[in-house]
Amino acid sequence: MPSQSRRSATLVVLVAAALTACVGSPSPIASEDPIASPTARATASPTAAPTQIPTGWRELIASGSAPAPREDHTWTVDADGDVAYLFGGRDVTGPGSYGDLWAYDLSADTWQQLSGGPPARFGHNAAWVPSIGLVIFAGQDQAFFNDLWAYDSVANSWQQLPGNGDRPVARYGSCAAVGPDGRLWISHGFTSEGSRFADTRAYDFATGAWSDETPTGAAPIERCLHACWWTDGGQFTLYAGQTNGVTSLGDRWELMVGPRPGTNAWLELDQDGSPPAARNLYAAARWELGTLIFGGQALDGTYLDDAWLLSDDGRHAQVAPGVAGPSPRSGAELVADPGRGRVLLFGGKAGASVFGDLWELTLP
Repeated sequence: MPSQSRRSATLVVLVAAALTACVGSPSPIASEDPIASPTARATASPTAAPTQIPTGWRELIASGSAPAPREDHTWTVDADGDVAYLFGGRDVTGPGSYGDLWAYDLSADTWQQLSGGPPARFGHNAAWVPSIGLVIFAGQDQAFFNDLWAYDSVANSWQQLPGNGDRPVARYGSCAAVGPDGRLWISHGFTSEGSRFADTRAYDFATGAWSDETPTGAAPIERCLHACWWTDGGQFTLYAGQTNGVTSLGDRWELMVGPRPGTNAWLELDQDGSPPAARNLYAAARWELGTLIFGGQALDGTYLDDAWLLSDDGRHAQVAPGVAGPSPRSGAELVADPGRGRVLLFGGKAGASVFGDLWELTLP
């Protein structure tokens, strides 16, 4: 699969958005407790009202056998931007959890099934790590996981990675992204004891060990079903999700990484104007100097079909409002394909419906 020309902006593909509901069943949680106001906030400057971005959706029919309909999977682009690897997920109406691996050729728009590896799961995280390959973390099937697996695309083989140090408690609905330091950073999530987390940890591939990077002071409330990403300026950003008694959140935070352990600090971004509606289990992918999000579950438990670009400078812009595209859903996955000026969306669910459709969103 030859490399394609790509835009100069660095592509970072987000995988944390395809996660499961933070409860034992897919039923939404009714809103109950208010969220405490943070003590530290960062004001986005400048802040602007959303602007319309000319773009368009179309449904794609890819060549080859395609993955079965599913939600809560991951879909991750390799370092060259050539192939997007889809792993796992579930279908609550059918066979349950999946442990299959699929390669999507972005230049040819074709699917190919590859060898499976880790135990079947959904609500896990994935990231592409240079010199290692596709890395899978945590998730859930009958039990919750806190394991790490790596897929070598050249050898077409999997291996389990060591998990020494301050290993995270088994969880699903967390988020993960590779930082400028080359480590895999994860934050928050949910586990079998009914607990949600507010911790932040980082995995060093060189040592095979986790470290606890949780700051003291103001922090995002315990949650799951959110996404996180690293901005081009080096800020670890966490957005939205679900917490105890509140179906959907809409807050946005940045972690300022300090020079030594114990000096990290969270700051909440003010979101003036008309920010996106609160949501959980949305799809997300990096796009140039921002992150594109789609859909998710709203505060009232309904499903969303809107797309937004969350710029690294704190601004937000709705993408193609009113343009027909994928039906409302949560648990879908987005991947960015800047060489062809598009993002792709696969799967998701809405109530009892689970989707296996593939959509292309063309961006300027």
